[in-house]
Amino acid sequence: MSGVHATARIRAREDGRGGTALPVLESDGPLALRRTRGDAGEARVLLVGAMSGPLGGDRFAVEAEVGSGARLRVGSAAATIALPGQAKDEAHYAVRLDVADGGELHWLPEQLISARGSDLYVTTRADLAPGARLVLREEQVLGRVGEEPGRLTSRLVVRVGGRAVLDQELSCGPGAPGGWDGPAVLAGHRAVGQIVVVRPEFVADPVTARMLGESATLVPLAGPAALVTAVAADGLRLRRVLDEALKSFA
Repeated sequence: MSGVHATARIRAREDGRGGTALPVLESDGPLALRRTRGDAGEARVLLVGAMSGPLGGDRFAVEAEVGSGARLRVGSAAATIALPGQAKDEAHYAVRLDVADGGELHWLPEQLISARGSDLYVTTRADLAPGARLVLREEQVLGRVGEEPGRLTSRLVVRVGGRAVLDQELSCGPGAPGGWDGPAVLAGHRAVGQIVVVRPEFVADPVTARMLGESATLVPLAGPAALVTAVAADGLRLRRVLDEALKSFA
């Protein structure tokens, strides 16, 4: 099988002194993990891409597990750019997140850019215990400046206590089902993103559905969770919209 296969792993645990330890911080191939300075009680990790990609045929995966009482924040050093490769196969990028009761994870990677000629399938699966907390941001940009996008399919699944609170898939670009660029989906925009927030207190006090400006919505999910969805003309404007949306959860 062609392409590069790599899996990076993070495991966060309460250290018994009010902080968070990282007993597992395992880089692999082009997926390099670096611990950075965090706030009191919180561990921070940056994902640093050691090469271009993913390219056609590549299969990348990142796994993060947060134990009870641990707090982990994960970001990336730069945007991920899906590129065409010599192999014509679809590339795959899988993110698997597990958060135990009393654990907290902030998953805040930089944007994913779908370059012309690329073909990438991204899956993000988050499994949380009922008392877990999550802030997850996902941003996709269709094409670089002045460029048509490649094909990008993204599936996001969030489960709390074994029950799905969100399971959605979006496919864009050449070969995607018709209508993805129409008024019911992207409406001509070239950047799309979302934030999922899971908090136990949402059970008793769920968020109220509302518009956030002209291009974003906030809706409660069927569980202790809320979803922000936004579209924008480009990645910079998308980030501004999502940053503003995050303030509503402060």
